[in-house]
Amino acid sequence: MTAPPFIRRLFDWKVRGIRWVEIIGVVCVAAMVLSVYVAKAAAARESARIGELERDIASTRQNVRLLRAEVTRLEQPARLEALSRAAGLAPVDVKRLTTADQLDTLAPLPEPETVAPAAPLVPVEAPVVDEAADVLPAGVAR
Repeated sequence: MTAPPFIRRLFDWKVRGIRWVEIIGVVCVAAMVLSVYVAKAAAARESARIGELERDIASTRQNVRLLRAEVTRLEQPARLEALSRAAGLAPVDVKRLTTADQLDTLAPLPEPETVAPAAPLVPVEAPVVDEAADVLPAGVAR
């Protein structure tokens, strides 16, 4: 079976001695090579970014472990007791325990202090300054 004449003419059409079908094939292969290169470069960038994030995660985990160890050290009961005694604090005496109902009888409320009311504020007017009067052309007397 032979191809119709217009298709044969398309395949036989030449540009500077090279068939156009071959030119299109070379352009397609070049486009595929370029797209593979671009995809590979993008994958390498993403791989580098993933590695950077994994290093950040490992560093953050190390910082969390260090902070937890520091909290554990700071919350030791013996250390807190020594600090409270150095600050003059002591445990509450058993005789000082009470219920919420008896709080009023433990310490009477202090008498409210009477303070003399302050004198009302009187607004004071600021002096008016005429800036235009200060700037006079040269040679003009006041």
